[in-house]
Amino acid sequence: MTIYALSTGPGISGIAIIRISGFQASEIIKSLTGREIPLPRVATLRKINNINTSELIDEGMIIWFPGPESYTGEDMAEIHIHGGKAGILAVQNEISKIKNCRLAEPGEFTKLAFQNGKINLLKAESIADLISAETEIQRLQAAKIMKGKSSKKFNELRGKLLKLLSFMEAKIDFPEEDLPEENLVKIKKDSGEVLNEINKILNDQKVGEIIREGFKIAIIGPTNAGKSSLLNNLSNREVAIVSEIAGTTRDVIESHLNIDGYPVIISDTAGIRESKDEIEKRGIKLSLDKAENADLKLVVVDAKSVDLGGFLDDLIKDNAILVINKSDLLKEKLDPEILKKNHVLISLKDNLNVDQLILKIKDYLKHKIMSQDDIFITRERHRQHLLQCSNHLKNFLDKNEKKDFDKAAEDLRLATRHLGIIVGKVDIEEILGSIFNDFCIGK
Repeated sequence: MTIYALSTGPGISGIAIIRISGFQASEIIKSLTGREIPLPRVATLRKINNINTSELIDEGMIIWFPGPESYTGEDMAEIHIHGGKAGILAVQNEISKIKNCRLAEPGEFTKLAFQNGKINLLKAESIADLISAETEIQRLQAAKIMKGKSSKKFNELRGKLLKLLSFMEAKIDFPEEDLPEENLVKIKKDSGEVLNEINKILNDQKVGEIIREGFKIAIIGPTNAGKSSLLNNLSNREVAIVSEIAGTTRDVIESHLNIDGYPVIISDTAGIRESKDEIEKRGIKLSLDKAENADLKLVVVDAKSVDLGGFLDDLIKDNAILVINKSDLLKEKLDPEILKKNHVLISLKDNLNVDQLILKIKDYLKHKIMSQDDIFITRERHRQHLLQCSNHLKNFLDKNEKKDFDKAAEDLRLATRHLGIIVGKVDIEEILGSIFNDFCIGK
C-alpha cells in the first residue's frame, strides 16, 4: 500500500508539501508529470497535470527519495506546490485515482520509519515533541532526545542485562555444568550497578515530564483576594471573570503561558471559604486538589485581612509564594511572622510589584529545571517501564540464585524486557497506536 498526505499545515500558504511513501511513489510522480523520475534528492521543477486529461493543475518542485535511504525506508516523494486549497485538493484527488493508494493516517510516515528500522521509539516520540514544542525549553529537550543519548543509555543498560541473562540461561540449559562462583558474584555486582543507574534516572523530580507537559502553577486563596485578576494580569488578557461578588469563580480556569521559554499552565481556582452551596463546595474541593498537584502555588491573600491560620498555613509550607494583594490599602505593618514567609507585596489595581512576582516565578522555574541531566524521562510510559525494571532487579538481587535459579532468571528476563519496550525492541505493538495517533497527518 502507498500512502500520501499533506505534510504542511492546513489552510492557505505560500507553499504546500504533499508527501508520498510506498512502492507506487514512482508511478504517481510519472503519472502526474508525464516524465521520468528526477534525480534523487534534487529539487526539480515539473508541471503537475491531471492524469486523464493532461490539464495543468500547478507547477512545482518534485523531490525524489529512493528507498531504503529515505525517512520511511520506502520509496518516497515530495510534491511542492502553491498552498491554495483547491490546488492541494486537485493533486490529492489525482493521487487517489491510482490503485492501492490511500490517505495516510496520523503519524503513519513516522510509524513506517520505526517499523523499517530507520528510527527507534524514543526518537519517534521526540519528533512528535519537536513538532508540538511551543517554547524554547521544549524544543531543546526534544532535540536532546533526537540526538540519541537517552536511547544509547537505555540500550547500553539493556545490553548489560542481556549479557548477565546469558550466563543465567546457560546454567538453566546446562544444569550439569557448575556456574563458577565468581560469575555469580559478577552477575550480582553488575545487575546492582544497572539498578543504581536506573534509580538515578528515576530520581529526576519529573523534570522531563514537566517541560513536555507544562509547569503547573495554581492560584489559590480566599474569596475576593484577587486571584482572577492575577490570572488576567499574568496572561495579559481577560481569561477569568472578575467580580466583587464572592464565589464568582467556581471552576478551575487555565491559561497556557510562555515565561522565558518555560511552558507554564496557570490555573485560577475557586475561593476557599466555608460554603453551604453544593456547587461551590465542589469547586473548592477541585481548588484544593489542583493546589496539591501543582508544581508551584501562588497563595493570594488580601493585605487588609491576612490570616495564616488553618488551610493557608498548610498551603504555604511547600512550593508556594505568598502573594499579598491590595498592598496599596495597607495602613499598618504586617506581622513579622508573615514577612518571614516567601512572599511578595503587590497591588493588581496599580500594577505594583507584579514584576517582582514574575521574577520569583522565573527563579523558581530555573531552580526546578536547571538540574536536568542529558538522560531524562519525558513520558509516563518510560517511567512505568523503568519502575518495573527496577522492581524486577530488586527481586532478582533478593533471591538466592542457587536455590531459586529459574525464578531469579525470570526476574532478570523481565527487567531486560521492560528496558527493551522503552526503545521499541520487544513487544511494543500494543502501544504503537497510542503513540503515533498523537502525530499530525503527513508526519
